[in-house]
Amino acid sequence: MSRTRHLAIAFAVGAMLVATGLAQRAAAPLSLQDAANIALEKNPLRKAALADTRAASADVQLARAFLLPHVNFSETATRGNDPVYVFGSRLRQQRFTEADFALNSLNTPLPFGNFATRFGGTWNLFDSFASWHGLTRSRIMSDAAKQQLNRTDQEVVFHVVESYDQALLAAKQSDVAEQSVKTAQAIVERSQVRVDSGLVVESDLLTAKVRLASRQQDAIRARNNLALALAQLNTAMGVPVESSFNLNQTPSEPQFPALSLPELEARAVSTRPDLKRIAAEQDAQRQSVSIAKSAFGPQLNAFAGWEMDNPTFLAGGGGNNWVGGLELKIDLFDGGAKRAELSRQRALQEKGTAMRRAATDGVRLDVRRAYYDVDASRQQVEVARASIAQAQDSLRINQDRYETGLITITDLLGAEDAARRSQTDYWDAVFRLRTAYASLELADGTLNSQSLAVMP
Repeated sequence: MSRTRHLAIAFAVGAMLVATGLAQRAAAPLSLQDAANIALEKNPLRKAALADTRAASADVQLARAFLLPHVNFSETATRGNDPVYVFGSRLRQQRFTEADFALNSLNTPLPFGNFATRFGGTWNLFDSFASWHGLTRSRIMSDAAKQQLNRTDQEVVFHVVESYDQALLAAKQSDVAEQSVKTAQAIVERSQVRVDSGLVVESDLLTAKVRLASRQQDAIRARNNLALALAQLNTAMGVPVESSFNLNQTPSEPQFPALSLPELEARAVSTRPDLKRIAAEQDAQRQSVSIAKSAFGPQLNAFAGWEMDNPTFLAGGGGNNWVGGLELKIDLFDGGAKRAELSRQRALQEKGTAMRRAATDGVRLDVRRAYYDVDASRQQVEVARASIAQAQDSLRINQDRYETGLITITDLLGAEDAARRSQTDYWDAVFRLRTAYASLELADGTLNSQSLAVMP
């Protein structure tokens, strides 16, 4: 065997191994819990909420900075012949002599250079506690951002559960559609045999072929719906839309525990992160009112500075000085701006109280809506489960009766359609129950990657 042929075979084998590895990696197994964990890491909405928490933490640091002294440094190089500038610069450099009192030197001095090195500092000693209220408000808003992150996590998990269940439902519907194609194909074949035997007219065969074409169209639509559902799941997880996963969770009828509506409402009111966020924002608004009140009080500031002036950039040959003091500041009249701001903050506080009550009522309504959806879905599953066996028995009986000529093709196709609908309705009810229970856990604020709606 030639060397070229050896290389060709080796290349082909290597390409097959790479392709197999890529296919296996592309179709990685994915459980619902895995999907939820991936979303909590990569979903962009979750990343945005996490960035909000970091920004809120930075706001706390910024508010704390107002309580500490501020120190600055500057280096200034100047040159000019302005009489006042020259006179003052010579004094600061401590190089003033009797000759500098000459009228010509005072009125028309020669250009003079000065390098000033300054250290300065200010410290707000008292501002009627406005800075402390600002720090407290920032801390409260940081807690509110964390509560919003918790709520975002719950919403992200819910969208993953919803999308995952939709993908499983689409896969099951595709299987049902493919099975319906096989059933319709079998009816066509039986009709062909009966037409060839002269037992039925050719219109029966044509009717069966029309039904087969319809079932084939349903199968095509179901496959496309499955592809779209998988793309929606990828989007919910925050991964590229073209990613490929193998949903390894077997569709099954879930068994959820019985729930008490009053307990659910009480738990939702006490645990919902978005309600906690609104409560925190209300507390922060109280601090804003306090800040507006503090604006009417006095402010006491301390300041200090040290300066070194030299004729050259390098230190030496000059002088230095320092100054420090206190400043008491009281605004006697500002045109009513502070009172207007206080009125505004009080109005926002009243708005926050009303919004909190509205949000609490909305949470109670969300819990009731989800609770009734779970109850209705559970009953629909029971009804749909019973109809499957009935529809299958009816189809089998009608197939036998059609073989013996007791019924028409229309009756047989009607039984086949009923059997298909019973399968579709059952799986619709099953996944509606799964999604409804996830919606209930979202409503009462307990949904996470470890909850019953996620765990298999």
